[in-house]
Amino acid sequence: MLAVVIPAYRSRDQILDVLSRIPEYVDRVFVIDDLCPERTGKTVQLSCKDKRVSVHFNDKNLGVGGAVIVGFKLALEAGASVVVKIDSDGQMDPAQIINLLSPIYSARADYAKGNRFNSLEDLQAMPKVRVFGNAALSLLSKISSGYWSVNDPTNGFFAITRGALQNISLGKLRTRWFFESDLLFRLAIARAVVIDVPIAAKYGSETSNLRAYKVVFPFLWRHLVNFVKRILYLYYLREWSVASFQLPASLTLLGSGMFLGLSYWSQSAAAGQVTTTGQVMLAVLPILIGFQLLLSFLGLDVANEPRQPLYVNRKDESGASE
Repeated sequence: MLAVVIPAYRSRDQILDVLSRIPEYVDRVFVIDDLCPERTGKTVQLSCKDKRVSVHFNDKNLGVGGAVIVGFKLALEAGASVVVKIDSDGQMDPAQIINLLSPIYSARADYAKGNRFNSLEDLQAMPKVRVFGNAALSLLSKISSGYWSVNDPTNGFFAITRGALQNISLGKLRTRWFFESDLLFRLAIARAVVIDVPIAAKYGSETSNLRAYKVVFPFLWRHLVNFVKRILYLYYLREWSVASFQLPASLTLLGSGMFLGLSYWSQSAAAGQVTTTGQVMLAVLPILIGFQLLLSFLGLDVANEPRQPLYVNRKDESGASE
């Protein structure tokens, strides 16, 4: 069974159009009204005649991630084998759901997500602030999740298999703006395969509730925390490899080299003397070796990105998914 989850908040003017364009091959649609002040869920109940659509009302505002998690649970309870999440603001075309399903039903991915950075035309249509912000977030997400081939981590248009959903701790996922990035981190720990699917977004009169200045530092901190957790779990708790030794060695050499360099510089400055060649080399050599080891670790980390899907969801000849 294929289910679609739509978190609804301040999208009363867009959601009916989104629902009207949900493809016929979708079996169930779960609209999650996240205590919307516009009563978007009521609008759906009163005006949408599609029998596939059901509305759930949250008793309190859980954030976009919290609303999606509620939808995940409802879809799993209904027996969904694949769940698609799409926003209610109309920026994503429901007709492109089939593009997300292709890598999942062909057993190439456990999680397929949209990528708005596939072409220059898509970038030109996107507000410049979003282009810069998403480029920076993509780099941070690559480092924290280990999915080095994945871009546009905050894209909220994705499809995920039932097996992948059941193998991550939904209760531990961040429920606000960091939801998509945290989901990637949890998928990385589960060693699920993630694939980008080129999908353009359209930008109209809708306004974002996200304020960049409020999330910059929390995003940096949470990416750092996820990076440390991922490294500890994948390279020290789950298994050991050459990379397990390269990372601490590189950090030790880089730190000691910089410490020696600063020490020699301060001593020479205080004495009014020029730093000797030997002192310079003693500081530079560990920095160079440490940098090379760090690059080698990053190369191994890139090569360690999951390639084999864990949860196969093929479509049989009747059109039903396994």
